[in-house]
Amino acid sequence: MREGSLEAPVRHPIDWRDPDFIDPQKIDEELRRVFDVCHGCRRCFNLCDSFPRLFDLIDESNTMELDSVDSKDFKSVIDACTLCDMCFMTKCPYVPPHEFDLDFPHLMLRVHTAERANGKKSFVEDQLSETDRNGKLARPIAGLANWATKRSNNLTRSVLEIVAKIHKEAELPKYQNKPLEQLANATEPSISSSAPAYGRKAVLYATCYGNFNKTEIGLATNAVLAINGVETHVLHPVCCGMPKLEKGNLDGVQANAKAVTAALKPWIEKDFDIIALMPSCALMLKFEWPLIMPHDADIKRLAAATFDISEYIIDISKKEGLADGLKPLSGGINMHLACHARAQNMGPKAVDLLKLIPDADIHPIERCSGHGGSWGVMKENFDTALKVGKPVARTASKSGKQFIASECPLAADHILQGMERIEGATVPDRTYHPVELFAMAYGIDGV
Repeated sequence: MREGSLEAPVRHPIDWRDPDFIDPQKIDEELRRVFDVCHGCRRCFNLCDSFPRLFDLIDESNTMELDSVDSKDFKSVIDACTLCDMCFMTKCPYVPPHEFDLDFPHLMLRVHTAERANGKKSFVEDQLSETDRNGKLARPIAGLANWATKRSNNLTRSVLEIVAKIHKEAELPKYQNKPLEQLANATEPSISSSAPAYGRKAVLYATCYGNFNKTEIGLATNAVLAINGVETHVLHPVCCGMPKLEKGNLDGVQANAKAVTAALKPWIEKDFDIIALMPSCALMLKFEWPLIMPHDADIKRLAAATFDISEYIIDISKKEGLADGLKPLSGGINMHLACHARAQNMGPKAVDLLKLIPDADIHPIERCSGHGGSWGVMKENFDTALKVGKPVARTASKSGKQFIASECPLAADHILQGMERIEGATVPDRTYHPVELFAMAYGIDGV
């Protein structure tokens, strides 16, 4: 073993069925082991709020060491972790295969799983994690739902803050009255038989957000792939389970994983690639599911067949070449690299994608937006989320670029909220997924 963990990081399967996994004493022992290593290193001090909270606890204790910190005070550290994976993937020198064997995010997941097993769960947060159900319920009344959740609607947002503990100033996703599955079937683009990649076949796993909220991402993906000769079908069996993972609901994650795998298996057997429209969902299919169900052959096969959308288009460009027709986009692009895209360990594929646009003026931003999924909209976390994301908002504001893009639409909108709080900042009217900008460069209407 070389010092500094110079080898590629590896992750162990999550042994969540072992009784020791949720044993409070064993968890406390592991928390203290890991936190003591973090205290001696402190490389992750500026990643999220978990580490400053931990270091403050230690520095303000009697001995200024972990031994004088009460275990009950660890709660604030645990609750600040959003499972972004950036400490594991980009900062920590002690991840496996290093002998210290640190996996901070999965340790936090273990704590949440144990809390849930011991009855410590939030009814409201569990309801928020039912993203499929919420999307289906909101669809028939999308206009009313969007009106009620607008930040400018002080009456309803104040009530929502009291009842659901969602900060009244937090931007919330808009719902669509028609899901992506329905829209895609009604507007199938013509597949170019002259494109170099003609013959490729892919299923777009719509994901909750792509199916019920930001349907334009899936439509832009469909159109770009059609120009490049790729036959596509849009499916959304159920949610990938990321919102449930954040709450330690591994039984729920497993159930969703099995449902999605069963729905996609016939397509994989027909040699279709699988494209996940959201980076968090791609991360689940590629990495988290195989760690939660390491002996499931179908899960492994799905993981091997899954691409992030930017990754897939880059794969086409390298292997067959892209269809002609890309035109420059004026104004420049701030390209925020989402944490769960970076955690896929595939490189900055969104930046690589946008560089394929002629005369591209790309400004990459490799910092966490601070949003953290549903974590960042909660009343107790919203101000912290803005604080964590402030460097990104400040960088985007200073760059002077016309477009704000992120692989994570929630992160992109959160960046805008940060920019709104910077004096003199010019805040764009909207944000984009990189594939939407790529579609614009192809001259595709409606993006």
